[in-house]
Amino acid sequence: GFLDLDLGVACYTDHQIFERFHRYKLRRGFTKDQALNLKMLRELEPGDFVVHIDHGVGRFSGLQKLEVNGQVQESVRIVYKNNDLLYVGINSLHKLSKYSGKDATPPKLNKLGSDAWKTLKSRTKKKVKDIAAELIKLYAKRKATPGHAFPPDGYLQNELEASFIYEDTPDQFSATQAVKEDMMKEYPMDRLICGDVGFGKTEVAVRATFKSVVDGKQVAVLVPTTILALQHARTFKERLAEFGVTVDYVNRLRTTAQRKEIFRQLAEGKIDVIIGTHALLNKEVKFKDLGLLVIDEEQRFGVNHKETLKRLRTEVDVLTMTATPIPRTLHMGLAGLRDISMIDTAPAERLPVQTYVGEADDTLLRRAIFRELDRGGQIFFVHNRIQSIEIVQKMLQDLLPDARIAVGHGQLNERELEQVMTRFVDGEVDILLSTTIIESGLDIPNANTLIVDRAELFGLAQLYQLRGRVGRGTRRAYAYFFHSPWHTLTPDAQARLEAVAEYTELGAGYSLAMRDLEIRGAGELLGAQQSGHIAVIGFDLYARMLAQAVKQRKAAQRGETLPLELPEPTLIDLPLAAYVPTDYVPDPALRLRLYRRMAGQETLEDIDAIAAELADRFGPIPDPVDNLLYQLRVKVMAGRARVTSIMVEGGQIRLKLPGLEEMPRFRLQRFLGSVVRVSRTAIWFGRGVSTNDWKVALVQVLEKLESYHRDGWQKLPESAV
Repeated sequence: GFLDLDLGVACYTDHQIFERFHRYKLRRGFTKDQALNLKMLRELEPGDFVVHIDHGVGRFSGLQKLEVNGQVQESVRIVYKNNDLLYVGINSLHKLSKYSGKDATPPKLNKLGSDAWKTLKSRTKKKVKDIAAELIKLYAKRKATPGHAFPPDGYLQNELEASFIYEDTPDQFSATQAVKEDMMKEYPMDRLICGDVGFGKTEVAVRATFKSVVDGKQVAVLVPTTILALQHARTFKERLAEFGVTVDYVNRLRTTAQRKEIFRQLAEGKIDVIIGTHALLNKEVKFKDLGLLVIDEEQRFGVNHKETLKRLRTEVDVLTMTATPIPRTLHMGLAGLRDISMIDTAPAERLPVQTYVGEADDTLLRRAIFRELDRGGQIFFVHNRIQSIEIVQKMLQDLLPDARIAVGHGQLNERELEQVMTRFVDGEVDILLSTTIIESGLDIPNANTLIVDRAELFGLAQLYQLRGRVGRGTRRAYAYFFHSPWHTLTPDAQARLEAVAEYTELGAGYSLAMRDLEIRGAGELLGAQQSGHIAVIGFDLYARMLAQAVKQRKAAQRGETLPLELPEPTLIDLPLAAYVPTDYVPDPALRLRLYRRMAGQETLEDIDAIAAELADRFGPIPDPVDNLLYQLRVKVMAGRARVTSIMVEGGQIRLKLPGLEEMPRFRLQRFLGSVVRVSRTAIWFGRGVSTNDWKVALVQVLEKLESYHRDGWQKLPESAV
């Protein structure tokens, strides 16, 4: 909307009138490529295992201030075998990653200075090359398979997208664009949308579905549960009703006669969109012209189902959606073999769910239920054993005589289950006592307290999905995961409950998937037995090596060459006291988090944003922090200028530039100015000048080198100084 003050006119959009307009503020901090490395390192605590690319597995032991070249700097302290210590400077934090192994067993610490780590790395690199070759073959085969190229968006597609009553989040918009671009390609789409529960994945699927239907193709939406099939059928019908799209569903609540009729209409092309559970994988199901397969909550399908899907998906576009990707899927995505879209931005005004994990406690249970009922809300109570669910119902009724309690589980007949769910949706029931049938897809904004009984028996993704049933509106939600006081928790169950308690922020599904990978292991990729390598070098470094090997293979196919080594950022060691003082930020964990964020910045604008944030949060920036920010800016500029290291040597600053011996050195000398000396191997300057002078000179030299690489010699005047 806008105001025209001259005409005295105010124009409002429908989004503003109906209060549906929200301006989104993207969370900054790390790029998608760094997310794996930085998000995990952000959570580092003393005692955690870490991997250093050059030295191997050690134990993180906190931060320590050291004097380097007469200046104080803060470093990360790592303990290796025989209590040897390694101090990692702030400019080398990119070489560190948190260790994630095959399972929860602790790794062996490496010995500093021994060749064992180098041998291990080179052996893994060879194996990684073989796996990369296999993966590239698979990838190339998929790209070579002919698919259906959908046409560009028409006016109907624009109409559908405009009818969405909420403002798209930026991530939702980019995911939609990526999916539509994939659908317009000549080969079949295989895209994974990874987004938190309630972050808008279904709307992306609705838009892709409509794009397929408009071009005369059918769509199959495969879901893991009966309830989710009902929910999706309702959502898709509501969104597509006014466009004449026929939507139907199959699940166990449908009679045999109904199923047969649906399958007949499907084969004749009378149904455009079919939503269903495993019943869709039935051999009887025949499509007239299937164009798109949407798989919701992929992690809920077993190996046999996936084999059936593989046969289905040879020439069909496939869109997979999940909040917590299974380790193998995540692995393929990280290696660059599956296209992944992340939906990280929470809908406006969404609040994180307050999570409690502990032993079952009647007093706390009563308090939690009364608090929800007092504010007119509803409660999910999950007890996953049908045999004893009625005993729990009696216990709840004795505890809360006035509460309206209904029971829902998979053994109820069609009418009863639908009746229970309808009453709960309509607000006629206060507490829905159910098994995990509510796990996926249910969207009831008035239900904002979840209580899970015997939470230790659930998987991590299950716990996360259950928690996603609450907190879908603008009201604060609460989740209670109670474990039995009479049974000892297994180490895995303990790790799962700790993880769900730890990751409570919005958009934590990706982090939880990484933790799940740590607890359960990475599984096998294409049957290649790589888990042993993951156990010894850690998943993070393994994934980075694999991604680099895949890039190298792809480059080789294009006739280019890429090094197998991971690309190294510029090495910087300047005579500056560069650290965050303890009186400025007292908490060591927060200081490490700030160092990690700073090390991950890739543009000068990002560094300026961090500087503004520091001043806002902690007050005027002290000199050591100012020096640290200066070093970060120099690092970014050095990358643009192709400088590989900036060090102090013999009282001078030395810049190393690859290929310097082949450059026209005298002309370069004239171009850079008289303060600089250009030798065959390096550029030198700064002897006997003040700190401020060489700091200014260094920035000017880097700017000139960048312009040289950008414009070439032909654009520079001969006498340029």
